[in-house]
Amino acid sequence: MKIKSPYLVKPHSKVRLNKISSSDTGDFKSEDAAKALLAAHREQLADLQDVFYADQSKALLIILQGMDSSGKDGTISHIFSGVNPQGCDVSAFKVPTPLEARHDFLWRVHARVPPRGMIGIFNRSHYEDVLSPRVHKLISPDAANLRLDDINEFESFLADSDVLILKFYLHISRDEQTRRLQSRIDDKKKNWKLSEADVHERQFWPRYIDAYDDILSSTSRKHAPWLIIPSDSKWYRNIAISTIIVDLMQSLNLKYPKPTIDVRTIKL
Repeated sequence: MKIKSPYLVKPHSKVRLNKISSSDTGDFKSEDAAKALLAAHREQLADLQDVFYADQSKALLIILQGMDSSGKDGTISHIFSGVNPQGCDVSAFKVPTPLEARHDFLWRVHARVPPRGMIGIFNRSHYEDVLSPRVHKLISPDAANLRLDDINEFESFLADSDVLILKFYLHISRDEQTRRLQSRIDDKKKNWKLSEADVHERQFWPRYIDAYDDILSSTSRKHAPWLIIPSDSKWYRNIAISTIIVDLMQSLNLKYPKPTIDVRTIKL
């Protein structure tokens, strides 16, 4: 799987998020200039997903990670609004249930991996089982590293089983997070989005960044690459991600399967 993007994390490279811009908007100067392109991407994705579903030779797993309010929900709604719901499935991974916690940490994740022909989107993912426990020192550094090794093996296995994997880290600054959380406080219609965890976890920002630095450095592989997407500008985040997905699906050159019957002989 070949991905060409300025936001690609090359395998075994060292990531330092504090040195990477979260406000980049590429060649675009304004949101208006990007609206038409995003609309075109939605139409292209709808067509590409139709062939993808019919061909059923590959599955596509899209992983979205990022700090609170980085825009995971918005990414899904803005990019995939034109895709046939029958060919796309979204999974959100929250705190493990008691049953899930009694299994290995990948047990609940593997069950949500998309079958061939489907696009699966993880709104948070198996990386949460390294991230939060590490930040809150619920597991040792050695245990965290072991889980990252397990994830690399797991994603390699998925790739061997015809699952294409794209992992996006939605990169926002702490100032931008402050603005977004404040807007949820100020707008009564957004109050419901707030939780105690949103406020509580902000004090651990440096620990989260350190943990993500290690995750992004340790688990970006050719078959399962990480892409660090500048996400302070929501509209550019959508363009950057949709461009990568469209390019990948076009590169597959998939065709509709041949009919199982001779349609010329059918008379209704």
